[in-house]
Amino acid sequence: MKKNVMILFLMLSAVWLIACNREIEEKEETGYQIFYISNSETKLETKPYQVETSGKYEQLNELLACLGATSDKLEYKAPLAYGFRVLDAQIRRGVAYINVDAAYKELHPNTEVLVRAALVNTLTQIEGVDYVSMTVEGRQLYDNAGEAVGRMSADQFIYNDGNEINTYELARVKLYFANETGDKLIAAYREKHYSTNMSMERLIVEEMIAGPSGQVEGIYPTINSNTKILGVTTKDGICYVNMDANFLQVENNVSNQLAIYSIVNSLVELPNVNKVQILINGEVPLSFSKAVYERNLDCVTTLEK
Repeated sequence: MKKNVMILFLMLSAVWLIACNREIEEKEETGYQIFYISNSETKLETKPYQVETSGKYEQLNELLACLGATSDKLEYKAPLAYGFRVLDAQIRRGVAYINVDAAYKELHPNTEVLVRAALVNTLTQIEGVDYVSMTVEGRQLYDNAGEAVGRMSADQFIYNDGNEINTYELARVKLYFANETGDKLIAAYREKHYSTNMSMERLIVEEMIAGPSGQVEGIYPTINSNTKILGVTTKDGICYVNMDANFLQVENNVSNQLAIYSIVNSLVELPNVNKVQILINGEVPLSFSKAVYERNLDCVTTLEK
């Protein structure tokens, strides 16, 4: 009898330990960081937060409430407490869609970047949410440079604890432009000061669209200068570049295939990029020979001296 009681006690103890471990694991899994804006409005601040809900839609509303709650100690500024309102928030196919009112457009450009960075870094912690898309009263959001702001991922906003998010750094990038006949690519290096709130991937695509600087003779643009960037994100070594249909318009007799590889070869120079997928208005055109492209050095030549 005592032996049976002891066995039952051990079994109940084991069940209790398993339950406790599961509870601890669940708490660890739901431990998020809420991103706020520093009082100096130069960087992001983070505060640990334990979510109370389990569904992704419920977590979205819960995190948005946190992002709008002002700190009693005034240690930081809530990104959703800058005088604009969130009109609607939804999650569809891995994207959190946030629609705000027109007051959002009154934000100072630096503050606006920080607000977006705080939203994206906070909301993409929700399981199944990889991107955030923002609209202003249902219309396309544009940044201070007049560029359309597409789907945003956390890696678009370089965040280092204690560092200002709006500082500028000097980057040296390797870009591939066309030769005079437009049938080969030529590599050229460029140094560029860029804002650290921009990803290196987007910087490279922007520079490719801008074309050669004129400092190097014998190289020519590969991409139509009217091309607009709709989004640039990198995940699991694949860089996703979304542009408008102007990309398909031929520049300097350069084929679309060579234009694609000019971007691909430039991007895979980055250590975190192995492959590239190019989208036109969010879709891979049927005219493209591949869905995902890798480096191609067969189309690369050198400048003739």
